[in-house]
Amino acid sequence: MSSITLMPTTPVIVTGGASGIGRACADALAEVGRPVAVWDRNGDGAAHVATDLAERHGVATIAASVDVTDGDAIRRAHADAREALGGPVGGLVHAAGMVVAEPVAAIEWSSWDAVLAVNLTAMAQLVQVVVDDLSAQPGSAVVGIASIEGLVGHAFIPAYCASKAGLIGLVRSLALDLGPRGVRVNAVCPGYTETAMLAPTLAIEGMAASMAAESALGRLAQPDEIGRVVRFLLSDEASFITGVALPVDGGVVAR
Repeated sequence: MSSITLMPTTPVIVTGGASGIGRACADALAEVGRPVAVWDRNGDGAAHVATDLAERHGVATIAASVDVTDGDAIRRAHADAREALGGPVGGLVHAAGMVVAEPVAAIEWSSWDAVLAVNLTAMAQLVQVVVDDLSAQPGSAVVGIASIEGLVGHAFIPAYCASKAGLIGLVRSLALDLGPRGVRVNAVCPGYTETAMLAPTLAIEGMAASMAAESALGRLAQPDEIGRVVRFLLSDEASFITGVALPVDGGVVAR
C-alpha cells in the first residue's frame, strides 16, 4: 500500500466493469478507497461487482447498465453516479471493448462500425460528458484501455487494431487539450491477458502456449496486473505522466 498512498479520493467511472480488465481496475481502485461507478452492458454483472467491492473494501459504489455508444445513457448514468457517490467524478477508465475476427476480405461493415463505436468513439463521448467534473477536481485523470494490437498489426482483427491505434491517437489529443485544465490522459496497452474476451482464442489447441512464448516473461497476464497499472496512472504518483501509451505486455512488443 505504501507505493500508492498519493491517491485522490474522488469517484471513478469504470466502463466494462463487470468482468475482465474492467473489473480488475474497479477492484484495484476500490482497494485504495476510491468510490467506483461500475458500468457495463451486463447490468446484473455490474451490480454483482459493485456489491462485492462495497462489501470487501468499504467504499461507495453504484452499478449501471450502460451501452457506451449511447450518449443519453452515458449522461443519465453520470448524473446517477454523481448523486450516489457524493460528488463530481475525478477519474475515468474506459475498459469496455469488443473484438470481431474478420480479416479485410470478410469485413461486415456493421461489425466494423460497432467495434470502432465501442472501442474508440465511446472514449470521446465519455470524456465529453465528464470533462467539466474532471476539470474541477485536482488530480483528475483518464485511462483508456488500448492494446498492444494498437502498436503492432494482427491480420485477422483489422477493426480492433484500427480502433486501438485510434484510441492511442485520441489519448494524445486529449492529453494536449485537457492538460492545461489539470487533467491527465493516458492509455494502457495490455498484452495477452486471461480474460473472457480472449478465452475463445485460448481454447484453440496450442494458442495459449504460443501467446505465452511471445512474452519475455513466458506467460500470459492476469487482469489484476493491468488493474494495478491503471490505478498507478490515476494516482498522484503519476502526476507528470500524460499522453502516454504504456504497454503492459510482459515484453511482447520488445521483440
